[in-house]
Amino acid sequence: MPRNVNPLVSIVVCAHRTDRLQDILEAIDSLKAQSYHGIEIITVIDGNPELYEKIRSLAEDPRILVTFNEKNLGLSESRNKGLSMSKGDIIAFFDDDAIAGANWIEELVKMYLDRDAIAAGGCILPLWLGGEPMWLPQEFYWLVGATHKGFPEDVGEVRNTFGSNLSFKSDVLRSLGGFRGEMGVKAKGQLQSEETEICDRMKDKFGKGVVYNNKAIVHHKVFPERLKWRFLLGRAFWQGYSKRVMMEMGHSLEEEGKFLRTVQNGVVERVKSGSLINYCQLAVLLVLTSAVGLGYAYRALRSPFLS
Repeated sequence: MPRNVNPLVSIVVCAHRTDRLQDILEAIDSLKAQSYHGIEIITVIDGNPELYEKIRSLAEDPRILVTFNEKNLGLSESRNKGLSMSKGDIIAFFDDDAIAGANWIEELVKMYLDRDAIAAGGCILPLWLGGEPMWLPQEFYWLVGATHKGFPEDVGEVRNTFGSNLSFKSDVLRSLGGFRGEMGVKAKGQLQSEETEICDRMKDKFGKGVVYNNKAIVHHKVFPERLKWRFLLGRAFWQGYSKRVMMEMGHSLEEEGKFLRTVQNGVVERVKSGSLINYCQLAVLLVLTSAVGLGYAYRALRSPFLS
């Protein structure tokens, strides 16, 4: 992409829950306030007519398009619908409970102009709505949708970032056929790793990963209920389950091996620290890692019966 080009960026936001109305409005406001002005915002309401009626007036802003799925298609298919309606040179994805830093899109665009990226993402900082949990190890911040320990401290290539802060060149994303519909949260379905899966396909096809820029910042709200053990253990379990599904699809789990080494290093550091809070984090680290492993093993045991 030539450096003198100002590409149009289509930002796709998917929403389903009426109780997130205020969060959705705050998310859209943060996008409207971007320092980079060449944007369009595509809001996909997934199977909730009440929510659609409440926010359809947002489309009075010429930069915003609001569309509606009559049925609950799930996150991946909703993103694909946003892609199908987009006009941008770059397609960025954003969550309905996130707040974008003022320079978020500007920093992503730099990666396409200066680094010849085909995909770019950035740092997701947790916005703790119920206070920061000192007991939660940073290695597992991904459970609450934030960037975890192990990402580059500056600009560097990674396999994938998360859906609150991930973008692609539109022609690259279209050539991949978008996200796989069976992946991603849908109604009661908890299959995850849709971003991982598509980025792995992209790396196989184009030989490039996602350019990570830690200055492209998004703040992701962490509601108190997301710090309850039921949520954390369930999310960890389904992540392990989803990784096994990815392996069955033929994807590499090399990055998961790197993450396990990060966890191992974290265990050693905390054992040596002599700090009570670090010992507490150590216990949480071991429990959550076990939950991921349990999910992986459960899928592995079920696989012969699903074929």
